Amino acid sequence: MKFTEKISNQLNELLVKNYDAEKGYLNAIDNVEDANLKMFFKRRASERSDFAKELRTEIQLYGEVPENSGSFKGTMHRNWMTLKATLTSNNEEAILEEALRGEKASLDEYNEIINSDMVFPPSIDTLLNKQKDAIQSAINTVKVQEELVS
Repeated sequence: MKFTEKISNQLNELLVKNYDAEKGYLNAIDNVEDANLKMFFKRRASERSDFAKELRTEIQLYGEVPENSGSFKGTMHRNWMTLKATLTSNNEEAILEEALRGEKASLDEYNEIINSDMVFPPSIDTLLNKQKDAIQSAINTVKVQEELVS
């Protein structure tokens, strides 16, 4: 496998995760009443959309084809979030818990790729670390939001 294909495969994994996260946040907006939470989820969805655009650009720069949609696992997670929100008494807390779980999974994925044996060009390395740091910041914010609604 060519070096550019290896890079693109790694970036495509993250691209799919970002599609899933964006859709999950858009789904969360529809399942909460609090205006502040809606705005928080809207900002996270927009951030993940931006991440996806950045990753798509990098993949295309290497002459490879970016993925176009999320994963089956991501769809199942969003469906679970909706069901859980419907069945629980504290809808917003349940959704925040699922958002936190999803963000932690994304952070693990970024850490796994960043810490792999793969040597990325500096521009990609910088991009991945910037996105990872933003996800860590989102995790910290979700924890604060959880405290506010519980």
